[in-house]
Amino acid sequence: MQLEGKTVLLTGGSAGIGRELARQLKAKGARVIVTGRNRERLDFMRAEGFDARAADLSNAAGVDALVAQIVDEDIDVLINNAGQLVDHDVRKGTPDADAADDCIYANLSAPIRLSTALIERLRSRPEAAIVNVTSGLAIAPAARQPVYCATKAGLRFYTLALREQLKGSTVRVIEALPPVVDTQMNAGNPMKKMPAAECARQIVTAIEQGRYEANIGMTRALRWAESISPALARRITLRF
Repeated sequence: MQLEGKTVLLTGGSAGIGRELARQLKAKGARVIVTGRNRERLDFMRAEGFDARAADLSNAAGVDALVAQIVDEDIDVLINNAGQLVDHDVRKGTPDADAADDCIYANLSAPIRLSTALIERLRSRPEAAIVNVTSGLAIAPAARQPVYCATKAGLRFYTLALREQLKGSTVRVIEALPPVVDTQMNAGNPMKKMPAAECARQIVTAIEQGRYEANIGMTRALRWAESISPALARRITLRF
């Protein structure tokens, strides 16, 4: 895909991987609409020349409000990048069920609802893409993050099925599977982290090259382990 002149809607674009994606897409000549919840971060992105929109994607009303904001935009690329991490470990006590619900909506329901709302608009474009950012943990789960892993696995399977439905159309459905990335969300994670800029670079390259899947960093090794034995892949990740 030639990104120059394309309009990209990028959720979670004011920090972490999303912010780096926005910068790199802009450098390629795309117009990038970023969304986020933090006012200061959104102001920072506006200062860099981005169209930044406030959006709470942890509930249906927030997704619908975003769709209403962009009703007149010709969207060529939707990148479902926004996500939440929730502490859900019964070994530490009783987890917060409401926090789990917010995570499930933001990570799984919101991308589905947003993709559904924009699908006909994307189909009308000569060349379009939906990019769903999942995780290496969509392949095999980590014990300490069951809700996050479940949402990313759900989004992975939604992506695979949606890709089959849109086969032959102008809309390419791409899945990006990052490893642990150096972002605020992973600040407490002791594992080695990939720089957010490098993760974003590999996602942008996958879009440009028209690939269906971007296995990034250590996720490539995990995919290899899964191809040999899903049980082996699970043994690797469940320790964490």
